[in-house]
Amino acid sequence: MFRDFKKGGYNLEDTHVENQRFISLVLLIAIAYTSATIQGQHIKRKGIQKYVARTKEYGRSERKHSSFYVGLYGQTWVNFKDICMELVTELMR
Repeated sequence: MFRDFKKGGYNLEDTHVENQRFISLVLLIAIAYTSATIQGQHIKRKGIQKYVARTKEYGRSERKHSSFYVGLYGQTWVNFKDICMELVTELMR
């Protein structure tokens, strides 16, 4: 979780905010983190995580991404899939 708040996700350290703004930002990140994690778990339950979080290591059959990572980048994958489907449909006409 802490890595996700830092360089692995929301980059909280680079904001350099203090006091009330920091508390507000942490609250906002906690909500976004929860949302991304729930979406990642939903994608994993559907069994489509292998498309969203492809393995990048040779010889590894299982992904090693967290539910947060899968949820955070899952929407990007879905949007890209929709664009590709439109292109394929147009090319087939």
